[in-house]
Amino acid sequence: MAYHCTIGNTSYCFEDLKTLLAKASPYRSGDALAGLAAGSYEERVAAQITLADVPLKTFLQEALVPYETDEITRLIIDTHNLNAFARISHMTVGEWRDWLLGDEADTATLQQLAPGITPEMTAAVSKLMRNQDLISVARKCEVVTKFRNTIGLKGRLSTRLQPTHTTDDPKGIAASIVDGLLYGSGGAVIGINPATDSPSAVITLLEMLDRLRQQFEIPTQSCVLCHVTTALEIMPQAPVDLVFQSIGGTERTNSSFGVNITLLKEAHEAALSLQRGTIGNNVM
Repeated sequence: MAYHCTIGNTSYCFEDLKTLLAKASPYRSGDALAGLAAGSYEERVAAQITLADVPLKTFLQEALVPYETDEITRLIIDTHNLNAFARISHMTVGEWRDWLLGDEADTATLQQLAPGITPEMTAAVSKLMRNQDLISVARKCEVVTKFRNTIGLKGRLSTRLQPTHTTDDPKGIAASIVDGLLYGSGGAVIGINPATDSPSAVITLLEMLDRLRQQFEIPTQSCVLCHVTTALEIMPQAPVDLVFQSIGGTERTNSSFGVNITLLKEAHEAALSLQRGTIGNNVM
């Protein structure tokens, strides 16, 4: 479906929803190099005006990546909650923007609405917002998680402590961790970016993190950001707290990372099983 907009004596045509979203995005050099960005400021404004009038229902009818060829699209569509979406189903993207900035969209309401929102809807409305608008809406969002500590409560800041070393030397990384802790960092996670994806090196780092955490009774989580397949391999013999993996929004992107939904589900279940066992052992 094509989308049209006329500004003054100039008519703009966007051949489909995917193109419209791309042209409505703020300028990014990467988009320009890929040939996706608007050709001018005027075209970008035309795309944003057009996008504001697109009904939210359109995102359920016109998939940006074909349902038949992409498992991420299938996951989004198949798990979408129409009952939650009903509250905003009559709105356009522009109307939804105004609603999000209003008093009705409070934290509790947004939490109820979340299962009815697709990533594409969120991307669309964000393209119509200034930085101040994005901050205003983000302040209303609250996602609270709990493991060894609680993260996400209002008025509290949790940060990741990210120690690294060119050769994954445990002593060098430990020194960086202590330095970061003295600055109050690490409340969210102590997460190491390893120089290699060697299982033995990852196990050494995880064991060092676990000893450090227990010795000083640090109420935080640890993670070595290895590939998910490496994490699965070492789980039976290493203290894995959190499993990391870079992911993308399409099946093709995830394939380039060497992952798919099935593998990620396997890792998720394995990590949960491991943590249930850890909690049980701690209680005993």
